[in-house]
Amino acid sequence: MPRKRADARRNAETLLDAAAAAFIASGVHVPVRDIAAQAGVGVGTIYRHYPTRADLIVGVYRHQVEACAAAGPELLASSATAYAALKSWIDLFVDFLVTKHGLAEALQSDDPTFETLHAYFIERLLPVCGQLLAAATESGEIHSDVRAFELMRGVGNLCVGADGHPDYDARRMVALLIAGLAR
Repeated sequence: MPRKRADARRNAETLLDAAAAAFIASGVHVPVRDIAAQAGVGVGTIYRHYPTRADLIVGVYRHQVEACAAAGPELLASSATAYAALKSWIDLFVDFLVTKHGLAEALQSDDPTFETLHAYFIERLLPVCGQLLAAATESGEIHSDVRAFELMRGVGNLCVGADGHPDYDARRMVALLIAGLAR
């Protein structure tokens, strides 16, 4: 399969970012024309790449997982400390979870298109979180008994509460959790 040109990849990313933002703001049933306008493309462009709404939802989900996965090593290489990289990555993970909760209605449907997404999420993100935890542990910045699955599950559970009450600040709760990791 030939690789996409750089401009085609950028356009696809812009489209998926616009769809994610629209899903967060208005739900997964937002009109495709609104997504197209936000992305600066025609409706036909969306349907050419994502023939169904389910295809678009899967595309957004996978795009966000890949961005989060790619960010881990980049943050580890560019941050002042491994703990700082972990904190920054967790912020990105929270952004992803907020988008994922925006997609929750569709992802929990009986549509077989969505069946493999959770396994894909775990397969791609668990090793990245593990790498960041290992680096922060090796540097002596965090407690050594934290497992990637536990941390990701804890962050996810804290983010679930964000929909329930206007006074609940999931980011603050996650920040407290991450602060509690520090030695």
